[in-house]
Amino acid sequence: MFRYFLCAFLLIGGFISCKDKNAEPKEDIVLWTPYNDSAEVAANADHENKRMRYKFIQSKVLDKNEVFLPLYDEVSQFTEAQYEKMKPLVLEQDIPTIQNHIDDGTFTYEDLVLFYLHRIYKYELPNKTTLNTIIALNPKVLEEARQLDESKEIHHLIYGMPILLKDNIGTSEMKTTAGAIVLKENQTDDAFIVERLKSKGALILGKVNLSEWANFICSVCPNGQSAIGGQTLNPYGRRIFDTGGSSAGSGTSTAANYAVGAVGTETSGSILSPSSQNSVVGLKPTIGLLSRTGIVPISSTLDTPGPMTKNVTDNAILLDAMLGKDEADYKSVTAEPGILSAWMNPEPLQEIRLGVMKNLMERDSIYATNVEALREAGAQIVEFEAKNIPLEGFTTLLNLDMREDLPAYISAEVKDKDAVRVESVEDVVAFNQQDSLVRIPYGQERFDGILADSTTTEQFEKIKQNLKESGRAFFNIMEEKQLDAVLSINNYHAGYAAVAEYPALTVPMGYKVDGEPESLTFIGKPFSEAHLLRIGKAFEELTKVRKMPEGYQE
Repeated sequence: MFRYFLCAFLLIGGFISCKDKNAEPKEDIVLWTPYNDSAEVAANADHENKRMRYKFIQSKVLDKNEVFLPLYDEVSQFTEAQYEKMKPLVLEQDIPTIQNHIDDGTFTYEDLVLFYLHRIYKYELPNKTTLNTIIALNPKVLEEARQLDESKEIHHLIYGMPILLKDNIGTSEMKTTAGAIVLKENQTDDAFIVERLKSKGALILGKVNLSEWANFICSVCPNGQSAIGGQTLNPYGRRIFDTGGSSAGSGTSTAANYAVGAVGTETSGSILSPSSQNSVVGLKPTIGLLSRTGIVPISSTLDTPGPMTKNVTDNAILLDAMLGKDEADYKSVTAEPGILSAWMNPEPLQEIRLGVMKNLMERDSIYATNVEALREAGAQIVEFEAKNIPLEGFTTLLNLDMREDLPAYISAEVKDKDAVRVESVEDVVAFNQQDSLVRIPYGQERFDGILADSTTTEQFEKIKQNLKESGRAFFNIMEEKQLDAVLSINNYHAGYAAVAEYPALTVPMGYKVDGEPESLTFIGKPFSEAHLLRIGKAFEELTKVRKMPEGYQE
């Protein structure tokens, strides 16, 4: 079925360049061949997490050769010696450090892109190490990097930094699929936040997998699974630990050092969850701080993109690079100053007041240990009993928003309507039913629920108002006790932050006995992102717990 070009394979020592005058023409090169994933699927059949009892791991529709071959010639010329020389200067380093090396002439922006591509080819092509996280690469990225190297002007810190995008965020160089086969050929212009990134010189390296339709297709779907990209795996434990979702690819690729950082999206927990599960820093901004134009939607009420990075410094820089008021997004606002410089000004811990949930102190030793570390460092800790406030109508809000927002997206953003022959949720449901085994292997009951929802417009508006009030009531403690933030774990209270439209920053705080990552989540008042980042930076400097996944350190 496939002709093997052996020099293209990734061996244990890394990506091996192998040039030969008599080499086969490029179109005959095979970098990757499909494999039988049945043994891996069977091995997870009794996993304690039912959502990790996979039906498939390898995508049934994605040919990795199509993804990796266009850049192969140039990547194969980047030697192992070059990679080893750059490794201590790039791996786990923050953006200012990397920019200093480039300013000093140690390496170029083109070298930096090649370094990350080398890692991606090294780990993503072999089936024993792939995370199934990279599903598209920008074929122009090296050319763009060379152009940036020619400029000597003063730039934003994001300039020349390779960034990965969750594949529900539009960019002109690659398709935008949301992981769904119905959008496989969806060509769009740049999303507003991508325009902002490019205007500051950021390099869009590629697209990463996600939970299909941002986790709003079925409740039993594994996190990180899509019909397009297959099953994304956690680098801290492939098939052992959940990736979190829906920005699974953004979390796993950042954790594995495939780029400086990635952009995810969240409706409720979709940045916080995969950031926590992959030991990276994730920020879910206040609704409206970042534009949603050009992003495949769930809910215009709650959706937001956000940065996912290995440290707080890079998070502030990436967030700042995406800022801007978008007249096409009715919730878009002009940001307050201070975000870009937040990493340079960690908040003195002696001057902050943090709300701590008593039930979390009792049930989670890592949380309790970090709270005590903050207390000992001078932070004022206010313990409280978290209220049990139901979020009634949450699913209805998502149902009715998506029923309206998806057709609006298709109408405004899809360039080739002949390639994407759907106009509504009903059309998508019918399309998926034509080949359910490939298109919806776990079903689509959430889409079915959208069609079945009979809530009236008047009822819908009341639900939205009640949910916002419920979310803010949960965090009333911030006003009552004059708190700077409330401390949670991972995405435990993401739903409350979502409906309250409050920002949340999650920062690695440790690892369980079995090695699974866990993060401390700081939930703040609306548009307090700069303050949260300064607090997060202080916490990060205090604890310094993030470590690279063991299998991805070479």
